Amino acid sequence: MVAHVGTVAFLGLDARAIDVQVQISAGPAGFLTVGLPDKAVKESRERVQAALHALGLALPPRRVVVNLSPADLPKEGSHYDLPIALGLLAAMGVIASDALAEVIVVGELGLDGNIAPVPGVLLAALHAAEHGLGLICPAAQGGEAAWAGEVDVIAAPHLLALLNHLKGAQLLSPPERSLAELVRTGPDMVEIKGQETAKRAVEIAAAGGHNLLMSGPPGSGKSLLAAALPGILPELTPAEALGIR
Repeated sequence: MVAHVGTVAFLGLDARAIDVQVQISAGPAGFLTVGLPDKAVKESRERVQAALHALGLALPPRRVVVNLSPADLPKEGSHYDLPIALGLLAAMGVIASDALAEVIVVGELGLDGNIAPVPGVLLAALHAAEHGLGLICPAAQGGEAAWAGEVDVIAAPHLLALLNHLKGAQLLSPPERSLAELVRTGPDMVEIKGQETAKRAVEIAAAGGHNLLMSGPPGSGKSLLAAALPGILPELTPAEALGIR
């Protein structure tokens, strides 16, 4: 049986769809990963086997081949751990393969089955939303992924919890958007004395989203006004924060 799990490769600020194919077949027992994996991807074999062992599962004494397609694109990063593990479980018949048909999966596995955060979850969520797919990611990054918009996010803390969710035994709650604590640094506009005309121009530019050119001799207050400008800007909308037009 061949199981398919979708994940992404991160290319700078872009994401490329990767199909993780897992086959368990007759032959000498072994675990082989192909498709130009780097050292971190090759080592996922040990993390995945340890995580499955923590759940009381063991790989069958058969030949296991993990193919990362397209094969000509170099793969790097530990975020392939979780899709490889789910592909194995689907090939073993532990979970239904159709449960993974319309999702992107990213996550690093600990030896005890915990799902650890990985870089690029927001980018993966945006990729999933763009293509009408769901996303499975670490629980610690569910709030980050929820900012991607209309995407079904499953944020799991542990491999066992994820399996229970996929089987319908114990469903995980959808994550809510999380916000980092806002820390204001620099001067406040109210602290600037005088410069009423200049402050008025800055306020108009901030309110209307206009460009602003400051000109004047050194010491006239240009840098001070520029440093105070962020303090009067309105909060960004989700689309603005993500740079989506």
